[in-house]
Amino acid sequence: MLDREVTIKEFHKRLINKDFSAREATDFFLEKIREKDVEIKAFLEVWEKEAREEAEEADLKIKKGEKIGYLTGVPIAIKDIILKKGKEFTAGSKILKGYRAEYDSTVVSKLEKEGAVFLGRTNMDEFAFGSTTEQSAWQVTKNPIDLERVPGGTSGGSAAAVSGGMAMAALGTDTGGSVRQPASFCGTVGLRPTYGAVSRFGVVAAASSFDQVGPITKTVEDAAILFKAIAGKDKLDSTTVFQDFSEEIINPDFKKIEKLTIGIPKELFDEEKGIFMGLDKRTAMEMKKAIEKLESLGIKIKKISLPNSEYALSCYYISIFAEESSNLARFDGLRYGAEKIREKNFRKETLKEIYLNNKSEGFGDEVKRRIILGTFVLSSGFYDAYYGKAQRVRKMIKDDFEKAFYEVDVILMPTAPTEAFKIGEKINDPLQMYYGDIFTVAAPLAGLPAISIPTEGLKIKKTGLPVGFQLIGKKFKEEDILGIGQFYENI
Repeated sequence: MLDREVTIKEFHKRLINKDFSAREATDFFLEKIREKDVEIKAFLEVWEKEAREEAEEADLKIKKGEKIGYLTGVPIAIKDIILKKGKEFTAGSKILKGYRAEYDSTVVSKLEKEGAVFLGRTNMDEFAFGSTTEQSAWQVTKNPIDLERVPGGTSGGSAAAVSGGMAMAALGTDTGGSVRQPASFCGTVGLRPTYGAVSRFGVVAAASSFDQVGPITKTVEDAAILFKAIAGKDKLDSTTVFQDFSEEIINPDFKKIEKLTIGIPKELFDEEKGIFMGLDKRTAMEMKKAIEKLESLGIKIKKISLPNSEYALSCYYISIFAEESSNLARFDGLRYGAEKIREKNFRKETLKEIYLNNKSEGFGDEVKRRIILGTFVLSSGFYDAYYGKAQRVRKMIKDDFEKAFYEVDVILMPTAPTEAFKIGEKINDPLQMYYGDIFTVAAPLAGLPAISIPTEGLKIKKTGLPVGFQLIGKKFKEEDILGIGQFYENI
């Protein structure tokens, strides 16, 4: 009835033509989850009863002859950090075990209005701290393409659900690459919108000046459809900005796309070898082929300069450690979550002891590491040397992008320096883990939209691991990166 290649538009057309019902489609995906997720472990919870009820509502609309949108009846998964009323959400952490959302996040509300079907919540690195989904308190998610490898993180559960054919699309969150990097590792598309394009109300905060909700999908067109549905100003999130994203986001004019210019940062590129630096051999070759393919489509490629790009990774991590440390101060194991972490007689403990014990048992190693480092960079005597300086460097990086965008429309770089690596390979080496974000952190530092798109390698050869290339656009110019992505995909 359905296969993993069916796009949202095709699904919509076949649903209207009554080739299948929304209920049948939902049952199909629920069966896929039962078959495959025993090994992959993408989902933390599957909402079978509610998903079927939502599907039946979609079928009723069709039966009544009501006009339906592209997302009506589409089975979607959401990351365990994006709240849906009445459902448990833990942000991948023991300290939130038993917490049930008292309201819907704005993005969930918007998708409910579109008639989407929610299959369940997906696994993630604890509080969105990590790069592999190995840092979850609950389980390790595996890459559907090679079960011995990581799916990436922190939205690894969402990427694995889509890649494994267990959901048509999914929502993740991207702080420094947490939608794009798992998309690259799992062979899917991952879009990080412009900061302020999508509401974060009802999303557990990691680093507040970086976090954005973004879609993980099978195609760029699907990402465009999902993005248009969740984008927009929200009175409940003061960072959101009104932008009218036209239908061209979903149906681009390829004649306009051909006239765009793509920039390649010379600081990241080896001119002599014609490849990006710091990549494994196959990733470098796939990137080279992607550039050649884009040139063959008639799109102009131009070298540009991002002179402060070498500071992006250290600037990013100092900034997010500080913000993460501040955001996690509220979690003490008492105010959130219905289940106490420890069964002890609190009367024998001081309040300080309760906090210390709860946080020690409730937080994992990576969370503790970031709280300690974040507290340090914000501490008296070190604030200006670390956090203050990082903010000045962030402004310099933002200025570099603004200057570059006078010359080009879009900037291209790799998504990740390597293919997906083995589970456990880097878990004890935090610096190697952090280095994996070297290409994805620049866009969030500047508040820009970015998308990871699979190269042709996996589709053509049907063997090997996926590689993604990344397009970074001007603020609120998602139509440029989505347009180029659809042009590349269609040809």
